[in-house]
Amino acid sequence: MNEYELLIEKILNHFVSDAFKDELSMAKKEFFENAGTLDENSEHFESRMAQFYDWYFFTRELKGFGQTPLDACLLVRELRFSDEELKTLEVLKQRRHSVFEFIKIKNGDVYIKDLLANKKLVVKSSPYVFGFDPDELFEVRLIPHGDSFVFTRGFCFHPESAKKFILSEVKRHRKDPDLAPEAMLLRLIKMRYKFEQYKHVKPEMIYSNDGKLGL
Repeated sequence: MNEYELLIEKILNHFVSDAFKDELSMAKKEFFENAGTLDENSEHFESRMAQFYDWYFFTRELKGFGQTPLDACLLVRELRFSDEELKTLEVLKQRRHSVFEFIKIKNGDVYIKDLLANKKLVVKSSPYVFGFDPDELFEVRLIPHGDSFVFTRGFCFHPESAKKFILSEVKRHRKDPDLAPEAMLLRLIKMRYKFEQYKHVKPEMIYSNDGKLGL
């Protein structure tokens, strides 16, 4: 694991302990609500949990703190951080969360486009170089690392058939600063879960704003 993953794990271990059992249960209900059954035997289970823990750590505010685990960790007496960890913590707070378009891989570097920011980026020497498809958009968080970035583990790849809908949603959010991108990104993840669950339903019925499937 890199230094970012090590620090995330250290902080998460505290916020998923028995003392936060009810909090974790509520968070899972929020994240997986209307998104199908969480099956531990599913081939998608590990990726779903990675997406959940990224959301729980970076995005969801803890009920007792009014802050995310990332922001609340400095208030916890049990957690102690070295000077180096405190620097890493500040970098984690600068993460970038968006829908991305894959462009190419060259010499181990992954070239992508942040669609919400409308900006091209390079993730240099990425350990993640498989699974990307030019026709599939994906959601993940990026952590700044020098003149590059590091992917977190919570990748969510959307089917090619959803690209038109997602691009329209991204365009709507770029035009209206009052809209909440995090809410849209969570909704898209739930749509992806529905897509896995309802193989017999046309994708355009799932990736839609008509709300027929509770999304």
